[in-house]
Amino acid sequence: MPMLLEKEEQTVWEEQFATFVRARAFPCVGAKAALSRGTLRTLVAWSVESSWDDVRIHRALLDWAFEYRRDPGLFRSLAVIFANDSTTLDETRFENAMWNRIQSLSDKDAWLEQPYDKRVSGDPEDPHFSLSFGGEAFFVVGMHPGSSRPARRFDRPVMVFNLHDQFEQLRSDGRYETMRETILERDHSLAGSTNPMLSRHGDSSEAAQYSGRKVGAEWRCPFADKRASP
Repeated sequence: MPMLLEKEEQTVWEEQFATFVRARAFPCVGAKAALSRGTLRTLVAWSVESSWDDVRIHRALLDWAFEYRRDPGLFRSLAVIFANDSTTLDETRFENAMWNRIQSLSDKDAWLEQPYDKRVSGDPEDPHFSLSFGGEAFFVVGMHPGSSRPARRFDRPVMVFNLHDQFEQLRSDGRYETMRETILERDHSLAGSTNPMLSRHGDSSEAAQYSGRKVGAEWRCPFADKRASP
């Protein structure tokens, strides 16, 4: 049975992740903005392959959603770092573990009778798909040491939960496309290529983007939300 992480260890991983995001080469300017504003929250958990911390993670997502609804604002992210996963997972194994965590978190949200955000779809085959926790839509950015994309390559597995409504705000403000192009250019400079899985919300399902693994048209998302319309 895993022991609770010491406070000092949590601080170490929070600082390491902040250093990773702050690095000049890291392409996501949204994450950099959240870090500089103090709105990149970090939760250190046990293992991405274990359900040990799922209740705690889900509670943090609910708090994040409710807090955002009270005080909406740009550039907020919740990064869950799985500090005990010292063995490098290959991309398929990480992807499977990530979706197991997502399924467990979504099941808890449904059990607590939280509504699914009506602005998005709960069907992972739908181009308008996003996750929903506490009535707010989220998408996930998965990171791990074995990722083929340098921008997703952190020393431990990480799941970064981003509020979908922030990007709708950016679109309304006319800033989304500029920000997107900046991220793509920086990612190309870092990796020598642009992530082939990236697409705009509404063009194709964002589910294929979550893990960072390159997948083909035959890939099917291993997730089903109980609240999704049949």
